[in-house]
Amino acid sequence: MKKLLIFIVVFCCSLSVMAQDYKTHKVQKGETIEQIAKQYLVTPFDIFALNPDANKGLKPNMVLIIPSSRVKNDPIGEETKELIGYKAHKVRRKETLFSISQKYSVEVEDIKKANTSLYSKNLRKGDKIKIPRFKTVVSKVSLNNTIKKYTVLPKEGKWRVAYKFGITVPELEALNPNMNEVLQPGDELNVPNISNNEEKPVEEDFNYYTVLKSEGYMALNRKLGVTQDQLEALNPELKEGGLKLGMVLKVPGHIETTNVVRDVANTNLTANLKNLSAKRLALMLPFSLNKVDVDSVQEAKKMIRANGLLSVSLDFHSGVLMALDSAKALGISTNLKVIDTRNQIAEVSKILEANDFSEYDAVIGPLMPTNLDRVASQLKSDQVPVVSPLTMPKNLYANVFQTIPADELLEQAMINYIKKDSFPRHMVIISDSKHKAISDKLKGEFPSATQIQSRKDKEGKEAYFIYQVDLENVFKTGTNIVFLETDNEGFASNVISMINGLNIDDTKIVLMTTKMNKAFEGKEISNYHLSNLEFHYPSPNKTIAVESRNSFVKKYMNTYNVSPNKYAVRGFDLTLDLLLRLASEEDLYQASSSDIETEYVENKFRYSKKMFGGYYNEAVYIVKYDNLTIIEAKQ
Repeated sequence: MKKLLIFIVVFCCSLSVMAQDYKTHKVQKGETIEQIAKQYLVTPFDIFALNPDANKGLKPNMVLIIPSSRVKNDPIGEETKELIGYKAHKVRRKETLFSISQKYSVEVEDIKKANTSLYSKNLRKGDKIKIPRFKTVVSKVSLNNTIKKYTVLPKEGKWRVAYKFGITVPELEALNPNMNEVLQPGDELNVPNISNNEEKPVEEDFNYYTVLKSEGYMALNRKLGVTQDQLEALNPELKEGGLKLGMVLKVPGHIETTNVVRDVANTNLTANLKNLSAKRLALMLPFSLNKVDVDSVQEAKKMIRANGLLSVSLDFHSGVLMALDSAKALGISTNLKVIDTRNQIAEVSKILEANDFSEYDAVIGPLMPTNLDRVASQLKSDQVPVVSPLTMPKNLYANVFQTIPADELLEQAMINYIKKDSFPRHMVIISDSKHKAISDKLKGEFPSATQIQSRKDKEGKEAYFIYQVDLENVFKTGTNIVFLETDNEGFASNVISMINGLNIDDTKIVLMTTKMNKAFEGKEISNYHLSNLEFHYPSPNKTIAVESRNSFVKKYMNTYNVSPNKYAVRGFDLTLDLLLRLASEEDLYQASSSDIETEYVENKFRYSKKMFGGYYNEAVYIVKYDNLTIIEAKQ
């Protein structure tokens, strides 16, 4: 009787399954419950409800009962271009491929395909070329109930959309090959065709982090300070599928997911050189040589002294050449193309039209942000790395390498430096009203600190000074750390001279700032006072003494009969690092893991990838004044 009842129950369940149009799925090796759920547009919970044994884990050849999806599959319009003929065009004076492409609303690449000679020669006045004509064909395509159209909402970026629909950012990009770098409200995207009540909301009380290449739980713990158990509690799908490249993770709200400053041991790239093919580099600098009278040595020298950009370019270029020589000694040969941008956006556009950079390993420059942005945006489709050597880029595209650490990183590095010191000290924060935000941030980091603001005049305007009485009973016996946050030279001079006079006997005062600027380098500032106060600040680079026995310094002086300035050293350090990274991996992207930190004469580099963007250098020095010289501060 018992067996009969079991048979009846199973038979009834089978009838129920058939009546509700259920499917079956045979589990393949390596499949996860999330992958199967996405394939059939159902949730993992739907599958577990009908297959309780699956909670114990999936096994190859296990047969699962899959419920029918609750979402519809509407045909989606797909646009394609169809060539219908050509139009003849005679090139006029000053016309470029770009301007012609804009005139006829076609891509530059389409014009080149129709005129293959343009791949090897430049466009000239009088040339007769063919302009392809296209018509747009819209066809309704059924996508087997797998995707649907989604309209981007305000404040939604790639990671928010990917998280909402339970996919990784690379998967979202694969579904939308023509998606904009920055999403705009109203953009239409292809997304998984799940029902609205299964979309995952982005909760403002939490932060979100995108998993980078090769990142495991240990790396995330070091970077974010969150354990595997914490991550799995907030992201249950990790228990089944584990970490994946581009996956968006929910993390606790107090965790900072960008600009994470951390210590990493230096990496010696010379011990792992495996890609010794010749490297192709382009160096774009604003020499503006068209303005230099090369026939007159005196006029040329005068021009160099008067033109700051030319002087910087020449110094940087000299360091680059030294780096190429050093790399050659290690077996790395380089084909370097030096290009004069003239610091003009029009000239940059001409350069891009006249040259094919698609096979280059990297482009260094241009120096100025607007020109660099033009180059980077043009080359990002070919995934050519564009390195910003001395300035902050306007946009951190996926192919941009920002080599100067951001102000936020410098601030955090200074704060971390203080926190590492276990010795007792008293903290004082002095600032003007313009820098109240950083003053308040420091107060939050060091709650026992004393805050002092600059005085106001009778009209209530900033007066940029404090009185001696403002410092009465502020400093204590022992070490006192004073943060001075200002960009006003008069205020800096007022405070520095005043606290230097109080730096006596058993009351030691150490001056610090989170952002070094011209206020601390002005004529009113005494370097003797800065040295006496052991002035500390964060910096992208340290300073090497001219009398140093460093091999680069000696070789540079032998070559140019002058000691290298910071721009020459920067050119050497950045270029040598670039070549060593390229020789250690297949490309610069693979060689820029956040676990790799390199250090050279005055600069160090450790790149992290921005969520949905490019790479930024997070390696920072803490330097200090010592006996009228600037040295790296050690702990």
